[in-house]
Amino acid sequence: MRFLNRRKFLVESALGVAGVAGAGILGNPIVVAAEKAAKKGDANDALHVAVVGVNGRGMSHVSGFLQKNTNTVITHICDADSAVIGKAMSAVEKAQGQAPKYEQDFRKLLEDKSIDIISIATPNHWHALMAIWAIQAGKHVYVEKPVSHNVSEGRRIVEAARKYNRICQYGAQSRSNPGMREALDFIHAGKVGKIKIARGLCYKPRGSIGKVNGPQPTPKTCDYDLWCGPAPMTPLMRKNLHYDWHWVWATGNGDLGNQGIHEMDKARWGLGKNELPKSVVSVGGRFGYVDDGETANTQICVFDYGDCELIFEVRGLKTKDLKGARVGNIWYGTEGYVVAPSYSTATAFTNDGQVIQKFSGGGDQYHFENFIKAVRSRKAAELNGDILNGHISSALCHLGNVSYRMGSEQPFSKSPKCFGDDKEAAETLERMRDHLKDNSIKLEETNYRVGKLLAIDPKTEQFIGDKEADAMLTRDYRKPFVVPEKV
Repeated sequence: MRFLNRRKFLVESALGVAGVAGAGILGNPIVVAAEKAAKKGDANDALHVAVVGVNGRGMSHVSGFLQKNTNTVITHICDADSAVIGKAMSAVEKAQGQAPKYEQDFRKLLEDKSIDIISIATPNHWHALMAIWAIQAGKHVYVEKPVSHNVSEGRRIVEAARKYNRICQYGAQSRSNPGMREALDFIHAGKVGKIKIARGLCYKPRGSIGKVNGPQPTPKTCDYDLWCGPAPMTPLMRKNLHYDWHWVWATGNGDLGNQGIHEMDKARWGLGKNELPKSVVSVGGRFGYVDDGETANTQICVFDYGDCELIFEVRGLKTKDLKGARVGNIWYGTEGYVVAPSYSTATAFTNDGQVIQKFSGGGDQYHFENFIKAVRSRKAAELNGDILNGHISSALCHLGNVSYRMGSEQPFSKSPKCFGDDKEAAETLERMRDHLKDNSIKLEETNYRVGKLLAIDPKTEQFIGDKEADAMLTRDYRKPFVVPEKV
């Protein structure tokens, strides 16, 4: 199957006029002129896409860019582990009539000038560097959430996108779902009054990842050096290289930065806050089992914006819902509240629980189509999920984890002072305690981590008077996989 588009038609027409055929055409001035005249971006041009990381979320990227109405062609599949590319390669070949090219090393994609878009669905620790390198190489970028592994990285992607004038969308598909957009418009119009609290919920069961006694072998099909990239290349100390990286600090951000980033993004969106908060504090722990995971499976984060607050809850053990939501959001207004139990549905209620209005409609494809539209227009303002929003929401997750990691263990019998007189935070903690009891956790024999209350300067995106905390806004990078301090 041939992918004939306006660009190729112009080039081939130019060849016909010039009477040129065969191998000696690359330097022909008429061909060069035709290529320039058919600059990609025209609605009739098929944009060439490389999808990086296809062992999980990347398959949704493959599906998104295979839709006919995007007029995109997946020309490359890239993954550090050659054993996981089968589904992606087959899906592309079936849809397009020919298999894409496989590259194991991401850097090879940067050298290929035929690629217009690089779509990134790798482990978190690679997101920022790949996005920056791709933008610097002239590519437009769709990058999964969280867009960064730490706060500093996100700001660097924003700087790169602005400096090189490239379109960069982040993978929070709720931003493009009609149902969610209508619900947020309803909130922003003041239909439930002023929003004082936005709550994000990540009540998603996560079992133990097991416990190993020593270093484990990595798959022979995987280039482990490339897989580690910016992270330390240390021996594998868990059963599974893939996916379980979410629960290790060197590569992941826990469920706060995995599933939770979606709900964090929507919570902030509802508050209408486009900057970091005044302060953050987090408490929690890893309860119910002992394994090789390092991140919290039960966590509360409280973000103070002064006139409102964002409270986030992570629960990895079995739990009941809160007002009908498990993985979703609740926005509490002075005249009512809105519950969103998914990426695309929500219901507005009066304060006494009467339904005001329901919202629904959505799917991943809306977000990919929005991205392609902005790529063609070269207008970042048309993006529903511009990288700046992706950076701020991702940073909230990182801030919560910084507070948590800087905390100390204390018994549940001791009430934390970090919440001060915040009644909503105290109520959230009490519900967390009840939740753990419901899962047979003996609180009288259990400690939890009480994080450090950290003050933040939203303008500088630094902590106030805390150099130790500031050091956790970035990381030490392994050469040559270094995220620049300044783009």
